[in-house]
Amino acid sequence: MMNYVGDTTAALASQQQEHAIQIRDLRVVRGERTVLDGLDLTVGRGSITGLLGPSGSGKSTLMRAIIGVQKIVSGKVTVLGAPAGSVQLRDRVAYVTQAPSVYQDLTVRQNLAYFADVLGAPRSDVDRAIDQVDLASYADKLAANLSGGQFSRVSLAVALLGHPELLVLDEPTVGLDPVLRKELWDLFGRIASDGATLLVSSHVMDEAQRCDDLILLREGGMVLAHDTLSNLLERTGAADAEHAFLQLVSEEEIHA
Repeated sequence: MMNYVGDTTAALASQQQEHAIQIRDLRVVRGERTVLDGLDLTVGRGSITGLLGPSGSGKSTLMRAIIGVQKIVSGKVTVLGAPAGSVQLRDRVAYVTQAPSVYQDLTVRQNLAYFADVLGAPRSDVDRAIDQVDLASYADKLAANLSGGQFSRVSLAVALLGHPELLVLDEPTVGLDPVLRKELWDLFGRIASDGATLLVSSHVMDEAQRCDDLILLREGGMVLAHDTLSNLLERTGAADAEHAFLQLVSEEEIHA
């Protein structure tokens, strides 16, 4: 006789190990607006997944739900095999918001040392994280005296403390010059190659080519597509991610 309960449990456990994020029928309402309505999504481990879409499409709300700080109406969000926001995920998941979360009256090194203590990360992580974001020459400067791009990189360095398994980055390259954007994406690639999973939101469509796969959102949290860039270009006949997105929007409006 087959053990259906055992087989099902084993299958679920296998899926949880395979996927960094699993979302089922997620619904989020803010005020009178439904931001996400019945969203289903999975994100594989060890990959860079780009979350692309215009402002107001629900990218930040989705990320907050994944972190576990967003109130949801219904649905289920599982992260690294545990419910989003669980205590056991605190040192396994890192979140970088659009607004840098560092203290301006502390130096770069002092900021990192403080957050290392809060997270229980070893002090040796401080210099490693500073080096990873290329701020070694600014380590003893006050955060208030840094440029906007350098300030953002301090937040990213904080997120890298303790070697998190999942990094959720909300538009980390917004407002940065092209050279710095490229340097950050190179860093993201190295982090993913070491086994971490990155979910990176952006409204800059040319960043799509740096991702392993893409989630395209439009207003209302509708997933237009979740696929590789090459597959999306083949499917739409477009020359780039921006035109592929516009083509998918047009097709959705026709069928609405």
